[in-house]
Amino acid sequence: MSRLVFERKPVKFAAARLAGALAPGRGAVVGPLKLEASEVLQLPGSQWVRLTPRLSGICGSDLAMIDGTASAYFDPLVSYPFTPGHEVVATTEDLRRVVLIPVLHCAIRGIDPVCDMCAAGRINLCERVAFGHLDSGLQSGFCTDTGGGWSTGMIAHTSQLVDVPDGFTDEAAVMIEPTACAVHAATRYEGHETVIIGAGTVGLLTLAAITATRDHDRSGPLIVAARYVEQRRLAKELGADIVCTPDEMPRWVRSISKSMVIGDQLSCGFRHVVDCVGSSISLQQSLQVVAPGGEVQLVGMPGNVSLEMTSLWHREVAIRGCYAYTHDDFISAIDVVRRFDLGRLVSATYPLDDYKDAIAHAASAGRRGAVKVAFDMRRES
Repeated sequence: MSRLVFERKPVKFAAARLAGALAPGRGAVVGPLKLEASEVLQLPGSQWVRLTPRLSGICGSDLAMIDGTASAYFDPLVSYPFTPGHEVVATTEDLRRVVLIPVLHCAIRGIDPVCDMCAAGRINLCERVAFGHLDSGLQSGFCTDTGGGWSTGMIAHTSQLVDVPDGFTDEAAVMIEPTACAVHAATRYEGHETVIIGAGTVGLLTLAAITATRDHDRSGPLIVAARYVEQRRLAKELGADIVCTPDEMPRWVRSISKSMVIGDQLSCGFRHVVDCVGSSISLQQSLQVVAPGGEVQLVGMPGNVSLEMTSLWHREVAIRGCYAYTHDDFISAIDVVRRFDLGRLVSATYPLDDYKDAIAHAASAGRRGAVKVAFDMRRES
């Protein structure tokens, strides 16, 4: 029985940041992540159960944490030490195979009455993620009391569990949680001309969700800007009308929107830009190609970014965040995973004791022609 543990150690954070700057994923070698024996977590109440994770994905937010680049904004919203892993397919004690909805919202925290967001069903925007009878943690995998999927054992509230459909492999099931994020993003799509910047896991799944939910109602082209050859191949397969490199994308938008060029800015542009990267470069490019009065939807998790925002003010552009999912998004994600056989995007799995190699692979997934990398606890004795 084992687990990976992330501890709050400033010296280790600093070392991880330096190592991650030299090579993405290298923070796992020197940072505050370590493998140790599992502990038996206390069940907070009668509606809590023990889970045995089978597969647990490595997310971009996990990589940012490991490389020391995650924003300090999250510090009050997590509790240390914690076991990462929020993309989880697991087995219950009564041998049900389930996927985890990791958001630790009011009802799970024993808060009554629930906050306004939870009352409206918008659990992703819960106002109480640092309160109640659990320690701070916006999701399982960031809370010391619940454990996380990078382990051979964790706990969960029964309301967090969704049965894996018959016929789903574990690889398909582990894609449901990230696909739910994509489904949530796709609800903003209205069929207009749209650019998706980035074709890693988040970008490809957002494309699949848009194609699955709105392909019958598309009035404008859907362009995907992808850095690597395999990403471009998958983007075309998942429904993009035009696939190009990030450098080529502004020329495509200019041609389709019949824009003129003013400096680096297009005079017209597309009404909807979906940024699945969250970097200074991707956001600046998003503002370059978005139409006046349009919207940049930020799906990729940003850190501290530097932007020239005059065009946002001058052209009345909106930047809208897109975080996690509602319960309904999570259920809808099952259909998207099934339709596109998204389990095939699990490119590699690793046992917990190979965590350094696993994280290095995930950090360089695009360059190596991979999409999703996961930990495989089915191999644990």
